[in-house]
Amino acid sequence: MNKHSVHPFIKEFYPEYDGIQSYPASQCAVFCESRNEWGILGNMTQTPIVVNGVTFKSCEHLFQMMKFTEQETVVKVWNGITAHGKKSNSIKMTAKSYEPEHRRADWGSMIVDALKFAMMQKYEQCEAFRKELERSKGLYIVEKQANPNKKADTWSAKLEGDKWVGSNLTGRLLMELRDNGRLEYSLPEDALDFIRIIKKG
Repeated sequence: MNKHSVHPFIKEFYPEYDGIQSYPASQCAVFCESRNEWGILGNMTQTPIVVNGVTFKSCEHLFQMMKFTEQETVVKVWNGITAHGKKSNSIKMTAKSYEPEHRRADWGSMIVDALKFAMMQKYEQCEAFRKELERSKGLYIVEKQANPNKKADTWSAKLEGDKWVGSNLTGRLLMELRDNGRLEYSLPEDALDFIRIIKKG
């Protein structure tokens, strides 16, 4: 099994988000790259988020940092240093290089709540994001699988004929946020301890 696979976590801890979805292509707001239409809906789009006095570059930046509690790992990931000692501009790839060995032990049981938390911070702090969510009302929100040679992962969907098909977890959370005005989440007490480490440098 792929050591980076998210699906086992979803199946065990978040069964309500497990399963494949299907959406009529003509009724979808589809996002993938930040520069394209609906791009601001993506977690990796640069929309600064401030939490406890620390500025994160994006929703994804905050989410990926929440994976770690070890001081050395937190500092290296924050500074974009991979486990192989190389500099990286991708927070996702940097974080992945430390997984699963240095990831917090309870990550699987909090992964969706962590993303909900990050999305809520973006929603509360980024007016452009809120406006685009509002504009998407009446449409299904779908994250397009970025790599056309791979099947849709847990977060995304792929176009099959006239339908988008996949788990589309990111899109489902965005629709939940749009339709309810908030996302309910529950995090461990130490979920934001990494921020204290960042502040210490």
